[in-house]
Amino acid sequence: MAKVKPFRGVRPPKEFVTEVASRPYDVLNGEEARSEAEGNPKSLYHIIKPEIDFEPGKDEHAPEVYERAVENFNAFQREGWLVQDDKEHYYIYAQTMDGRTQYGIVVAANVADYMEGRIKKHELTRRDKEEDRMKHVRIQNANIEPVFFAFPDNKTIDRIIAEVTAAEPEYDFVAADGFGHTFWVVDDDATISAITEAFDKIPELYIADGHHRTAAAALVGNEKARLNPQHRGDEEYNYFLAVAFPASHLKIIDYNRVVKDLNGLSPEEFLERLGYSFEVHDMGTEPYTPARLHNFSLYLEDRWYSLTARTGTYDDNDPIGSLDVTVSSDLILRDILGITDLRSDKRIDFVGGIRGLGELKRRVDSGEMAVALALFPVSMEQLMRIADTGNIMPPKTTWFEPKLRSGLVIHKLD
Repeated sequence: MAKVKPFRGVRPPKEFVTEVASRPYDVLNGEEARSEAEGNPKSLYHIIKPEIDFEPGKDEHAPEVYERAVENFNAFQREGWLVQDDKEHYYIYAQTMDGRTQYGIVVAANVADYMEGRIKKHELTRRDKEEDRMKHVRIQNANIEPVFFAFPDNKTIDRIIAEVTAAEPEYDFVAADGFGHTFWVVDDDATISAITEAFDKIPELYIADGHHRTAAAALVGNEKARLNPQHRGDEEYNYFLAVAFPASHLKIIDYNRVVKDLNGLSPEEFLERLGYSFEVHDMGTEPYTPARLHNFSLYLEDRWYSLTARTGTYDDNDPIGSLDVTVSSDLILRDILGITDLRSDKRIDFVGGIRGLGELKRRVDSGEMAVALALFPVSMEQLMRIADTGNIMPPKTTWFEPKLRSGLVIHKLD
């Protein structure tokens, strides 16, 4: 069962939250962070992207960059831009995009649950990326940024969320990207106990987004346990920062593909080859959005096409084989375009669905790419089924939006 606990969050006073809060470290580069933080000494980028405090081009993995992150975190607390709560709380965090709101509970998740497989993953992680995040957790002795979990819907938690969010929020603002962020502090002891007990009845949590951050946070906690001869199991380092959302609240956005060339084929030959495995329909010049599972949108030479995989080309009983990313990778990218390794092949690039079909059209019309492929989004049911069966999704399968805002609350490990 999922073990979570409340914690004494470190967070900005209400009047500073919009200056402190930032996008996550991994959705922008150092120069973009430098631009967003310009003129704002309170920006969390000074902690999570500390290379912005050095000359442009500074190696973000240099020892002095990590050290600057610690100095800045300490300075934020000295200045009162980040303040630790007096007691342990849970927090409710709501995100609003395009008129739709999803509500998550901010918890301290259990390291043992990750190490023993009760926090389930659906992606592979790279050791170099894990180690980079582990360095940040170690030197700060804190989880500065949360990870993004999902869990099967639970009526008790739904009721608690409804009750807590009926009150005045602690934070309520719209970020520069137009997404709304609302945040409540759960202060009532009975409600805090009820949340802990409700999660104790949930068998598993699922990593929705942030596999490297999750692995790094759990591995540092596990490392601290091994190095502590007086380890008891209830120390704060046995937990890490997460926002857990009921699965029905979440919507996965499509993750699309653009390819530089047609592997020596003419457009006519390419479309003919597609016809072996797909029903191909010319949809004209207006953008076409995939309508359902196993239906794809293709953009080629100023025209949009609907591709529907023919019966027998996929197996809906196979958690991985039934994914549209697998169908398109096998039948189009591999068999026709000769792309076998999505992680390393330089002929392919990936475009998050948040950028819209217009971005696919732009990349092809510019001549940079020859063809674009839009996929129907993966469902949360598919994601959880893959995690439950111990499978791993192919690369670039899921895109969650909106991203969690960093800096609303931080979890210290002592």
